[in-house]
Amino acid sequence: MNQGLSQHDFALDPEDNARLANLCGPLDEHIRQIELRLGIEIDHRGNIFRVIGDEASAKAGEQVLRSLYDATATETLNGQVINLRLAESGIDALNAQAAESAQEVVIKVKRGVIKGRGPNQARYLHAINTHDINFGVGPAGTGKTYLAVASAVEALEASRVQRILLVRPAVEAGEKLGFLPGDLSQKIDPYLRPLYDALYEMVGFEKVAKLIERNVIEIAPLAYMRGRTLNDSYVILDEAQNTTVEQMKMFLTRIGFGSVAVITGDVSQVDLPRNVRSGLRHAIEVLRGVDGISFTFFTSRDVVRHPLVAKIVRAYEAFEQKQDEGP
Repeated sequence: MNQGLSQHDFALDPEDNARLANLCGPLDEHIRQIELRLGIEIDHRGNIFRVIGDEASAKAGEQVLRSLYDATATETLNGQVINLRLAESGIDALNAQAAESAQEVVIKVKRGVIKGRGPNQARYLHAINTHDINFGVGPAGTGKTYLAVASAVEALEASRVQRILLVRPAVEAGEKLGFLPGDLSQKIDPYLRPLYDALYEMVGFEKVAKLIERNVIEIAPLAYMRGRTLNDSYVILDEAQNTTVEQMKMFLTRIGFGSVAVITGDVSQVDLPRNVRSGLRHAIEVLRGVDGISFTFFTSRDVVRHPLVAKIVRAYEAFEQKQDEGP
């Protein structure tokens, strides 16, 4: 998924706005469901669709969309129908084959050994080891940020980089937090808490505090990175779906010699204003054919959190399906 990225452009005919609305679902819910299951990106304008992902998943995505559009002529789609069509796409068999061929990368930090759980995480770690700029795209709980921090810690302890930079756009997730007291670092600390938590687990609280004090670990607000050149650094941009197109371009052009950048995000959780396009979605389209840049797309099947999380996700999916089906 990280190297053989493909793009499929196609039209769904005949063009019918009612059928297209049926296919996409309320607020594109059906599209998001397909994206998460297949690990692809889907963009559309009218009846013109673009599917981006590894070749097998992108092809399966096109087939599913065409099949579902045919079905809209006679039925109203809901979550259950889409799940059945996804099961028929054969993507589960492809994932099983990928699991057998995934290359295992083991990360050694002072607190223990970390390795990928499942084929996507294994490919993600391999991509980070072999590319200077890496994108990890997918839902929460798939290990995107945690594995990026683990790789950064290993690179720092092996002296392959001189510092770690933690970057995140300060966009509120639907809540207005108002004025935050303190200096710049204290103001953005709440936004970087997931990164801190991973660092504390791998390195220890006291050592992290000392490294921050010495600027070996640096907090770099995205808005303040313009004009910098980052050499010999390991840079992690988290929650990248909340960057604008201009911010993403600015960030990517900061990368200097001897540096590694990992950009993580979930395109289904954009907190930008409705009329502002996500820089992460735009970068996936623009950079998909650039050598030296890797893309790893995670799906809901890659979630590796507390076992109750899977039950919670299934409960919400069942509830949403009932709502789609109506009374």
